[in-house]
Amino acid sequence: MTIEERIKKMSLEEKAAYLTGKDYWYSKDNAELYLPAFMMCDGPNGLRKQEGESDHLGINKSIETVCYPSASAVASTFDTELAAKLGEHLGEECQREHVSILLGPGLNIKRSPLGGRNFEYYSEDPYLSGKMATGYVKGLQSKHISACPKHFAANNQETRRMSGNSIVDERTLNEIYLTAFEMVVKEANPHSIMCAYNQVNGTFMAENKELLTDVLRDKWGFDGFVVTDWGAGKDSVKGVEAGLDLVMPGGHDAGKDAIVAAVQEGRLEESKVDQAVKNIMSTMFWSLEGQPVKAPVSDDITRANDFAFARELAENAAVLLKNEKEILPLNEKENVAFIGAFAKTPRYQGSGSSHINSARVVSSLEAAKELSVVFAEGYDIKQEDRNEALLQEAVKVAKEADKVVVFAGLPDSYESEGSDRKSLDMPESQNQLISELAKVNENIIVVLHNGSAITMPWISEVKAVLGMHLAGDACGQATVNLLYGKVNPSGKLAETYPLNVAHNPSYLNFAEADGNPVYQEGVFVGYRYYEKKQMDVLFPFGFGLSYTSFAYDNLAIEKTKMTDQETIKVSVDVTNTGKVFGKEAVQLYVGNAEGRLPRAIKELKGFAKVALGPGEKKTVTFSLDKRAFAYYEVAIHDFYVESGKYEILVGSASNNIHVTGKIAVEGTVEIPHHFTMQSTIGEILSTTKGHAVLEPMMKAMTQKSDSMDTEALGEGSAEMAAAMAMEMPIGALIGLAGVPAEKIMQILEAVNN
Repeated sequence: MTIEERIKKMSLEEKAAYLTGKDYWYSKDNAELYLPAFMMCDGPNGLRKQEGESDHLGINKSIETVCYPSASAVASTFDTELAAKLGEHLGEECQREHVSILLGPGLNIKRSPLGGRNFEYYSEDPYLSGKMATGYVKGLQSKHISACPKHFAANNQETRRMSGNSIVDERTLNEIYLTAFEMVVKEANPHSIMCAYNQVNGTFMAENKELLTDVLRDKWGFDGFVVTDWGAGKDSVKGVEAGLDLVMPGGHDAGKDAIVAAVQEGRLEESKVDQAVKNIMSTMFWSLEGQPVKAPVSDDITRANDFAFARELAENAAVLLKNEKEILPLNEKENVAFIGAFAKTPRYQGSGSSHINSARVVSSLEAAKELSVVFAEGYDIKQEDRNEALLQEAVKVAKEADKVVVFAGLPDSYESEGSDRKSLDMPESQNQLISELAKVNENIIVVLHNGSAITMPWISEVKAVLGMHLAGDACGQATVNLLYGKVNPSGKLAETYPLNVAHNPSYLNFAEADGNPVYQEGVFVGYRYYEKKQMDVLFPFGFGLSYTSFAYDNLAIEKTKMTDQETIKVSVDVTNTGKVFGKEAVQLYVGNAEGRLPRAIKELKGFAKVALGPGEKKTVTFSLDKRAFAYYEVAIHDFYVESGKYEILVGSASNNIHVTGKIAVEGTVEIPHHFTMQSTIGEILSTTKGHAVLEPMMKAMTQKSDSMDTEALGEGSAEMAAAMAMEMPIGALIGLAGVPAEKIMQILEAVNN
């Protein structure tokens, strides 16, 4: 029986009821129509399957499984293949547990480092977020488990998250907050999308036809089904009309009667109900058809393989932030002190709906049990103020050690779903501990467990800092392997670490108490802002050190000129110039041409992870198309390339560019204009048609002004006259230059589209 045949056999009441779930995690079933229920579960850093009492905040217990590094860590690998491999592991787990849809990945942009849920999101950069999500979704769906990218869209704070209104202009929304979703839809074809709780410009996402239908389906070509975040459903009729398909959680028929009445009264077309039912069924049958006849049973070998991959992922995500005098890696013969409660009880995952019931967690202290390591607690995880007894014990241990590794970071209470952070600071007890230890031992190494950016008031007092993020179940093994050089750190920061939270561009209007944040910073989010402001940061986007060194040379750009209809290849040679094996995340940025609108200094448009032995060289190649040079133009409601010269910059961080080149790009699309008497001469000349029409007259006027004696006007008078001319309304030429009004009207008629 086809989907269409099933829909024809269903009554209006049955179809309307199907648009709400059966219970907390399952869709409705219908035995007569051979229509099974399918299960949805939280992800994406581990399977959170609840078999008993259910909730969406991770309060009630779920099955034991493997917790992988959080999205903030995965993004720091700058490795789409590892993201895909994570998707594959999770897909196989879903198969074993008969789960059809895994809710994730989280694609919301880190507008502010204070976002309480930032650990669940990839980056402040839409390109990096989109590419990492694309890899993950492809890997997951290769196992016929549907991904469900979330939370669509502009869901960037936890304060008033279920009712807030994100007020964001069209350009910013499309260029920053929708781009990652667009990339994953077009490149990975996810079979479902989760709409967010919040409003966007006054309309709740569950009822937002502009975004759910006009953009997501009609513009991007999405053909899966849209499910609400749990509890995000509002008016069921408006939801169906807008393009919403499934309301979760279920266990009620609150929307059924309203939908039936709306159809019967002619306020809602039944065909839209049919389409929503079809969207849900299509994904459900796609998932079931691709599953093994009998899902493999989880065993010790499978669990061990998953745990080993969790360790590999954590090792590739870790970012070496500081390594003064190459104090790392450690030597196994050294007398090393591990200090800090996180060494024994690591913070390895975030709180909320993504919280995993881990079957096994290995701490750094356990992983180092065969090494010459002594331990001191140092601080109480649950206390903000320092514990004097624990501090003095730690100082005593540090005095006797060759080197000291301090395990610090953010407790669960500092970053969590449901609430935003109050500051970027770690607990004062930990900051004081690090400073006190630095007074008695000059060889201090800090290992950080944090899901998002923090301040480091002690950074000048320590020799090394290793950022582990929230590294999952195998965090301890990964940390010890990195500290002792069994693995070379290769992670890069997927977000900027500012010196001060007040430096962030959204600081004055983030987490507004009234729930109506205005995105006044526009497109200048993260490194786009800090670079434009020429502002110092603690650690820049894309930054990360290594135990080896790399050289970049031989940048080759396929062409010197291109149109926005072409694609070009850019290649660069990267050589490992050190003595040990290492991986380098090569980053390509496009420096924007000067144009009529403010743009970022440069933007990430390509990256690749390359593995190199000592002395080994490899060529890394990137492809750049129209979108690498484009910004979102509201006049055409689409991305637009402005003609001009663009810079190609390749390096190891946003602030560490090694090789550069230039390319001239010709935009082939003309922005529609309607010029008036008040339009400036500069505005008209900036268009192809306007330049052709107005240039001859401007040349004649320039020649006339050149013949005048400007000496009496002072130095710079020519430049002043030119600037004034560009900013002069064309209508002013009537009085100032004696141009007939009829001539001006003829010019306007000629240049208007």
